[in-house]
Amino acid sequence: MSGNFDANPFRRRREALRRIGGTVLAAAAAPLRAQHTHDTARIGTTAVILDDQVGFLNTWRDYLERRLGRRVRFVQRASYREITEALHADELDFAWVCGYPYAANKQFMRLLAMPLYRGKPLYQSYLIVPAADSATHGFGDLQGRIFAYSDPNSNSGFLVPQYEMLQAGLDPATLFRKSFFTYAHRKVVVAVANGVAHGGAVDGYVWETLALRSPGLTARTRVALKSAEYGFPPLVARGTLDDRRYEAMLAVLVGMSDDPQGRELLKALNLDGFAPPDDRVFDGIVRVLRYVSLREQLPA
Repeated sequence: MSGNFDANPFRRRREALRRIGGTVLAAAAAPLRAQHTHDTARIGTTAVILDDQVGFLNTWRDYLERRLGRRVRFVQRASYREITEALHADELDFAWVCGYPYAANKQFMRLLAMPLYRGKPLYQSYLIVPAADSATHGFGDLQGRIFAYSDPNSNSGFLVPQYEMLQAGLDPATLFRKSFFTYAHRKVVVAVANGVAHGGAVDGYVWETLALRSPGLTARTRVALKSAEYGFPPLVARGTLDDRRYEAMLAVLVGMSDDPQGRELLKALNLDGFAPPDDRVFDGIVRVLRYVSLREQLPA
C-alpha cells in the first residue's frame, strides 16, 4: 500500500454509519439497565499496542457503554497469540490486533475498523538503536549483536524486520548473537534506550507517540531505518458475531471523531479517527507474509 492513500472511498460508508450511529446513540440515551449485564461486548487488547493505559481503557469503556447501550469489558492478554486463540474460541467479540495475525487468520476474523494515523490507515516499522550509535543504518550493521523484537506475531515488531533482512540477503536466525521478545513496543524502546539491546524493531506509531508522551525515553534512541507503509493494526470482530452487533460497534468507532469526548479519546491515542473496513489496505502484509513463509520453507 503506497503512501498516497486516499480516504475518500470511505466517505459514503462513513455517512451511512453515522446514520446507524444516530440510532445507536438514541437507544443508549437512557441509563444502562441491568438486563444488559448478560450481553457484554468483550474487547481484547495487548500491551503490544496499549501499554500502561488502564485509566484510558476505563474511560473508553464508559464511552462505548453509553453509546452501545451494552456492557463493555476490555480483556487484556500478554500476546497476539492469546488474543487470536480467544477470538477463534469465541471468547472475545472484538479485538485490537496487528495486521499480521489478521492476514494469517481471516477465516475466523472479520475486519471491523481501521485506525487513521496522520490521516491514513497506515504505519511503518522502525529499526531503532541507542542514540549514541551513529554508525548503524541497517540490520546488517548489527551482526553479532543483541536485538529486541516486540511479539512473534507482530507485523512491525517481527514480520517486517524478517522480510527486510531476507531481502538484504541476511539470515535473521544467525545474524544476531542473541534476540528476544519484549511483548510490548514500549519495552523494546526501553531495552534499546537502556543498552539491554543494541537494536530493536518497533511500531513507528508507538515510537512517535512515545516521543510526544515520554520524549526523554525516545531521545535515548535513534531511528536508523524506516520500512515501507503497511496496514495499521486493525480492530476486528470474531467471525461468528452477528451483523447487528458488528454494525453497532463499527458505527460508534467511526463516529468518535464527530463528538467532543470521542475526539478527546482519539487524541489520547494519537489517532485521527477510525475508518470503515477495506481489506485492500492489508495486501502488503499478505505479500510479506507469503514471502517470509516461502523462504522459511526453502532448504538451507
